[in-house]
Amino acid sequence: MQVGEVQLAYRVWGEEDAPPAVLLHCLGEDGEDWRGVVGRLAGTHRVYALDQRGHGLSDWPGEYGFARWRDDAAGFLEALGLARVTLIGHSMGAVAALLLAAERPELVDRLVLEEVPPPLPADPPQEVPEQPAGPPSFDWPVKTAVVAERNAPDPRWWEALAKITAPTLVIAGGDSVLAPAEQRAELVERIPDARLVTVEGAGHLVHEERPGEFLAAVTSFLAPQS
Repeated sequence: MQVGEVQLAYRVWGEEDAPPAVLLHCLGEDGEDWRGVVGRLAGTHRVYALDQRGHGLSDWPGEYGFARWRDDAAGFLEALGLARVTLIGHSMGAVAALLLAAERPELVDRLVLEEVPPPLPADPPQEVPEQPAGPPSFDWPVKTAVVAERNAPDPRWWEALAKITAPTLVIAGGDSVLAPAEQRAELVERIPDARLVTVEGAGHLVHEERPGEFLAAVTSFLAPQS
């Protein structure tokens, strides 16, 4: 699908008339990364797993950043005529998801943020490692852009958390070292309607390492309220 200046690839599962859920993967992965949990989600939702720019079969234009991934996701929703979606993001994809939910709250009905890095300066600052040898699985400048914005995020992103209107589930790995616990707690506190679930025994890859616990938390959160 053409979205702005890039072509974006995506996978889709579930019944066409089911409520939409859109999945945004982490750095270095693509939409296939959700394969282990998508079957359960597709039982209740029409699930779209996007290859974000610089990854998978989507374009690798060389220009990256969280605002671009946010805008790509918004353009993707608009191109498909989707509104009031369940938006699920992991790590890099979770930052794009929270920025989209803050910028375009009318598009997001429910928000799930797996292992989301708080948009605060990384301490200690991150460094860009040397590119591994061999054919790249994603466009390496993506890594450079993510590290730069993790070290010096736009300060407006932290303030924007208060603009999120969608009920929000934050999922953290109990063994994760992504961010200090106090930063994670403050992020949850700043989002008006947010709750935190910590999955013990999982690190950064919660939906891969503990798919049962991940799905239990997500399906309980998405279940219709009586």
